[in-house]
Order: sequence, then structure tokens, then C-alpha cells
Amino acid sequence: MRLDKYLKNSRLIKRRTIATEACNAGKVLVNSKIARASYDIKIGDIITLQLGAKSITVRVVALSETATKANALTMYEVIK
Repeated sequence: MRLDKYLKNSRLIKRRTIATEACNAGKVLVNSKIARASYDIKIGDIITLQLGAKSITVRVVALSETATKANALTMYEVIK
């Protein structure tokens, strides 16, 4: 699954276009490396988002093409 689509489906970022812009600006790291929006996410990857003054680090637990609000929270676990 593409990184920008995962960020949108997991509801870490509200819109896919914003997720793509964040990736292009270098504000999204996957396994401590800057990742493009087209990066192929796998279970176990560590994603770090640096949006504004806020930074969040999560581990990918599940991949889902479609996710409800309740399922979105089970797609990742917050590390810090």
C-alpha cells in the first residue's frame, strides 16, 4: 500500500493530498529515512510524522484498503 494512502486510511492525516504534500516536503520518515508518497508500506514499518510543532511515531500493525473510524485506530500503534 502506498504511504500517502496508508496515512489517509489510518486517519493519521485527514486528506490524501495533504499526506502527499507532507511526504514531498520531507516531513514523513519511514524507518528513519525520508520517504516519498509512493513508498510501499509493510507491516512492522516505523513511521515518523513531523507536522508543525507536533511529532508522532507509530508502528504499522495492519494494512487495509478501506477502514472505518473504529478500524483506523487498529492499523497502527503509537510509539511516542
